[in-house]
Amino acid sequence: MTDMKSDAAPASIVTERTTLRAFRESDAPFVQALLNDPDWIRNIGDRGVRTLDHAASAIRDKYIAAYARDGVGLMLVERNADGVPMGMCGLIRRPGLDDIDIGFAFLPAFRGAGYAFETAQAVLNDGRQRGFARIVAITLPTNRPSISLLERLGLRFDKAVRLAEDKEELSLYAITLKGATV
Repeated sequence: MTDMKSDAAPASIVTERTTLRAFRESDAPFVQALLNDPDWIRNIGDRGVRTLDHAASAIRDKYIAAYARDGVGLMLVERNADGVPMGMCGLIRRPGLDDIDIGFAFLPAFRGAGYAFETAQAVLNDGRQRGFARIVAITLPTNRPSISLLERLGLRFDKAVRLAEDKEELSLYAITLKGATV
């Protein structure tokens, strides 16, 4: 397994307790664990990532490819104290949405400690600095933890949407970023 990293990868974002950085293929064990977490499967969907090779392919074909194609993408969230990977967070250009989308997911051991809020807030600030006027998020209407986090971040329910790849109707939340220059 090579450790492919695109030159188009977004710059790292450092918060008080975390660092968000571009994914590398060597992050495959973490991606395999996160994408097989029962909450991920229930709330985001089963991506069929069962092996380390599948995880490395997902990193290469989805995350790293997005950096080069879109200039944004999901990033690995590491704890500053010890470098332990905890989750992912980032901006995504999603087919079917007019605006940039913020996404996040954390392993169960790191939920409820404010890491998702801290990193998502930093990602929104990065989006503002990049000039995005509006950022959206999609979630299942039953995913109360994500909805609560989105609302704490200042996103508000906008409308129900159905994207081509999703079987279920999703709730779209949005925030207009003050000071953005689009």
